[in-house]
Amino acid sequence: MNLSIWDRGVKIASPTDEGTFAYLWFYEWSMFGAVRKGEHKSGLSDWTWTVDSDGKFAQSDSDWFKISAEATEEGADLLLEVTNNTDRDWPDIAAIIPCFNPGYDGPTKTDAVANPNFFDDDHTHTYFLGENGLDLIAGEAPREIHFNNSQMPSIETWHKEREDGQFIWYHKWPTSKRNAHAGLMVRESEDRTQSMAIAWDSFLTAQGHNPWKCMHLSVRVGPLKPGEKKSIRGKIYLFDGSKEDCLAKFEKDFSSVRFGE
Repeated sequence: MNLSIWDRGVKIASPTDEGTFAYLWFYEWSMFGAVRKGEHKSGLSDWTWTVDSDGKFAQSDSDWFKISAEATEEGADLLLEVTNNTDRDWPDIAAIIPCFNPGYDGPTKTDAVANPNFFDDDHTHTYFLGENGLDLIAGEAPREIHFNNSQMPSIETWHKEREDGQFIWYHKWPTSKRNAHAGLMVRESEDRTQSMAIAWDSFLTAQGHNPWKCMHLSVRVGPLKPGEKKSIRGKIYLFDGSKEDCLAKFEKDFSSVRFGE
């Protein structure tokens, strides 16, 4: 794969197949007091990225994080290093949401070229890893959010900002009754011959089918005390194969991760 800069992050693309590409925006949202105080805050897209001359390694740095992407034959290895530079503790469920997407087809100006093979307009090609394996992310509401099953006690006791007892994002991301059990989201192409996916070894939520047709797998960056650091490993998959092939790769690549972490 090759890496290049686009206006909100990094593009990953096959050097031989023009139809095999996706985009990573780090990061779009924060949750539960990560980085910014509050239940849910918008992120930024103006991070400075650098890519080496052969397009195989990309990196972005700020005063609180460093993220790198190293191209592989079937995707990219990700490493996120986070530092809590605030004066407050980040709770166990503090998380940030990168946006992994196939391009944009809306009116907002961007240099992302749309990849229609992975848009999943009918909501039948995108999966999260549930209790019994890969599960369609679309449920009663296609944009519902699936929480990390192991973190439910902390999530349920969070003091919500809305007076009606719902999370502040409920109007766009209703809470699903189906929880996620590992940090993987997979989308098959329209003809089901290719897969794109994102994985993290520490996650909080899985959610998708937003206006960018994107996949939101949040990175759980808590708990962190002021001045503490944490490293989270991730991976992008983009290859010829099925969702089952992708799950097998994930189970091999993240064999040390217990489901539900």
